[in-house]
Amino acid sequence: MTPLPLAALPAPPVPDSPLAVLPYLAAGWILLVGVHGLVTSRNAVHAVGCLGVVQSGTYVLLLAVGYRRGGTAPYFTDLPAGTPVVDPVAQALTLTDVVVGAALTALLLALVLQTAKRHGTTDPDALTGLRG
Repeated sequence: MTPLPLAALPAPPVPDSPLAVLPYLAAGWILLVGVHGLVTSRNAVHAVGCLGVVQSGTYVLLLAVGYRRGGTAPYFTDLPAGTPVVDPVAQALTLTDVVVGAALTALLLALVLQTAKRHGTTDPDALTGLRG
């Protein structure tokens, strides 16, 4: 089997308009808003919520990477050859990210609840040290 010459390889898709970068900018903005909330948070519950916002930015980024204009669902049994389809790997990664995010949020909120029960506060600065 001989390798394809470079001229036979398909060219990467070219954005149709300057708005093609908009999902990437939105993902970056959502990520920055969440990180700003994490840095300025004075409450552990608020910090967990901001971490959820940061994770929402990753959803937008993964979906923007896998999007293709005019693409259909990636079921290849009934599509003619050459039909553009969206990237199924990005969809699978986004779904995995959602599930991991829900589990992580539940775990962190349970830890915050136990910390509030033991120490009586959710302010991270008020938690000075561990007691034995």
